[in-house]
Amino acid sequence: MLFQVGGQGTRPTFFEMAAAQQLPSSLRAALTYSLGVLALRRPFIHKILDYEDECFALLTLVLETHSLRTTDGSFAESLYGLRRRAVKIKVKGDKKGPDAREEINHTGLEKRQKVLSVVFLVILPYLRSKLHSIYNKEREAALQASLWGTADERFGDTDYFDGGGNSIVSTSSSDTEESVRDRLRKKIRKIVAACYPWIHAGNEGLSFAYQLLYLLDATGFYSLGLHALGIHVCRATGQELMDTSSRISKIRSRERERLRGPPWLKAVQSALLSCAYGVLDYAQTGLIAAVFFFKMMEWWYQSAEERMSAPTVYPPPPPPPPPKVAKEGIPLPTDRTLCPLCSQKRANPSVVAVSGLVFCYSCVFRYVSQYKRCPVTLMPATVDHIRRLFHDV
Repeated sequence: MLFQVGGQGTRPTFFEMAAAQQLPSSLRAALTYSLGVLALRRPFIHKILDYEDECFALLTLVLETHSLRTTDGSFAESLYGLRRRAVKIKVKGDKKGPDAREEINHTGLEKRQKVLSVVFLVILPYLRSKLHSIYNKEREAALQASLWGTADERFGDTDYFDGGGNSIVSTSSSDTEESVRDRLRKKIRKIVAACYPWIHAGNEGLSFAYQLLYLLDATGFYSLGLHALGIHVCRATGQELMDTSSRISKIRSRERERLRGPPWLKAVQSALLSCAYGVLDYAQTGLIAAVFFFKMMEWWYQSAEERMSAPTVYPPPPPPPPPKVAKEGIPLPTDRTLCPLCSQKRANPSVVAVSGLVFCYSCVFRYVSQYKRCPVTLMPATVDHIRRLFHDV
């Protein structure tokens, strides 16, 4: 299944390249959505979604390797009738003279370029996805620590009710030494959290620069990866498109000739190869159908949802004002993780319902029991207004 998008000559248009670049992300979204729907009836599919990055990387590895081997193009590029060509620049005339001219010749891909193309198409996107997930987890952990303190500080002194539920017992958990692996893992995550924004910004900036230069016809390389590999993406000629199927047949026939063993073993191996090739061909067609179906359903439901929800969409109400500190009340510390009563890291954080302020449970329990009011706002309160926050359980 091949698609030709307008334009003249062998140089693809910017829109062809952009469409080919966005196809893998659309394919991943379609597969993730389909597996999520199937997981509602088959819970074991959740195990696949837990390793989404690894499964998609394995799938793209098979597709990209097969596509580069048979069509000299990536899976997405081959669907748009594009091929990868190695660039060789020859200088005509005197190299140092004013009339020197550079002539660009396109040749077939070398084995090294095909292997590196798989690295740029599969390995690097996988690593980028893993770094992005690590960065998001570290950012959420840092945000939670700034509001509630670290996990060690929250569980350092734990207050809990005994079996009768009347007395409060305070216990301190023993500190266990972290293994070298855990400390190394935390250091790596902190380094990733600090460096990833700069790496991501640099990558996006270079991608934008190359795409802008390609759009202005100032370079023949659409991305930094293609420039590093010395590869131009060219539009396939009509003869190349017609020869693709015959080339695939020749490759598969050569693979069958390489089979070794007795005749019955060769027959079994040949049948297995035929089944594998058939599954691969149907998988390619099915994946493309899934992408277009997903995009169509996304557009359909999104437009329908916009039509249905447009008349009832209102701006969100403003947040309520923060509680005012009374003149005779205890001032709030600048560090949000400190208790206003003991000026220490909060242990067993608890909120006073009348004001919404958070204290240590033991501190606010003693204060409210004695003074019958909030320590900061001096609003009337009882011990029934104290709520333990179990955000970390």
